[in-house]
Amino acid sequence: MKTTIRLVIVVIVLTVALGSIFGWKYLKMQEMAAQNSQAQPPTPVEAVTIESQSWRPGLSSVGSLRAINGVEVANEVAGVVSEVDFESGQRVSKGDVLIRLEDSVDQAALAALEAQAQLTNETYQRYSNLLPRNAVSQSQFDEARANYQAARADAEQQRAQLNKKTIRAPFDGVVGLRQVDLGEYIAVGTPIVDLNMLDPIHVDYSVPERALDRVAAGRSIELTVAAYPGRVFKGEILAIAPSINESSRTVNVRAKLDNADGALHPGMFAEVSTLSADTRNVLTLPRTALSFNTYGDFVFRIVENDQGQTIASRQQVKTGNTRGDVIEITDGLSEGDQVVATGLLRLRDGQPVKVSDQSASESQAANADEEAQG
Repeated sequence: MKTTIRLVIVVIVLTVALGSIFGWKYLKMQEMAAQNSQAQPPTPVEAVTIESQSWRPGLSSVGSLRAINGVEVANEVAGVVSEVDFESGQRVSKGDVLIRLEDSVDQAALAALEAQAQLTNETYQRYSNLLPRNAVSQSQFDEARANYQAARADAEQQRAQLNKKTIRAPFDGVVGLRQVDLGEYIAVGTPIVDLNMLDPIHVDYSVPERALDRVAAGRSIELTVAAYPGRVFKGEILAIAPSINESSRTVNVRAKLDNADGALHPGMFAEVSTLSADTRNVLTLPRTALSFNTYGDFVFRIVENDQGQTIASRQQVKTGNTRGDVIEITDGLSEGDQVVATGLLRLRDGQPVKVSDQSASESQAANADEEAQG
């Protein structure tokens, strides 16, 4: 009997305890639900307005930059480096001395040959005066003249050999990293330094043969490189290869660009757009206003819902060409639509928003338009 009473008391205590716990949990859940049901404050955002711009359609390609003149300077004769007259990365002019090789032996040999040439010249001149008086024979005169000409040629040959001991810049440009040291013996053909003419600079790229009618000498191009995001370099087509590559069915194109500030370097990978002669109106947005993923690109439009709240509405879009930080919108938006300019990761579809600084948004849009118009 006592055991039954104890069991009943334990059951009652457990029931009260569990009921208290579940009641407390229920109250907490109700409080959380009440908090979630309250309206969240609008998220501050910056907005940008879709605008129409005049763009020239472009044919997109990839290419590589190359110097108009680019060589690896090397020596024609062997010798010991006696003088280095440049610094790595220095800008040089045509004819500037880069290095000199030890030339004392060549200097002495040249002096001996010039003395010999002088002696034979005196003999030749003396015989020239004696020949009209028949004081020397014609054969003696001819031999003196031949000796003088041979001696002069030997001296010129030695002078040319001596000049090869001085290595000069073959054209204006910028030298690379020095590869020889003072006092080093260098054999014939030893690389000394790279020299490249950087302004202007060429870009080589290829286009499909079906697009051959869209490229022509003199047509404008725009170019971007990874080193300078958002910067657009402009140039024009110089020449088009006369034959089609049979394996790839593409044609090679070469264009020239100004490079006064030396921003572009040979070997850079470049994205090239060959512009057409005609223009068309396109809708543009800054790239920061779009989210790019494998499921489709989208933006957040700023619209009003049925309750009159300003919200961010997710909108799928299709994109076209890009110009620096500006991208073409081909479908999904209309001119005059407002979209969130930055910070898309913190937004969700239908979230209340507040345009925090309209002037900042307009400033960003203006900067984007300047990049697009170039």
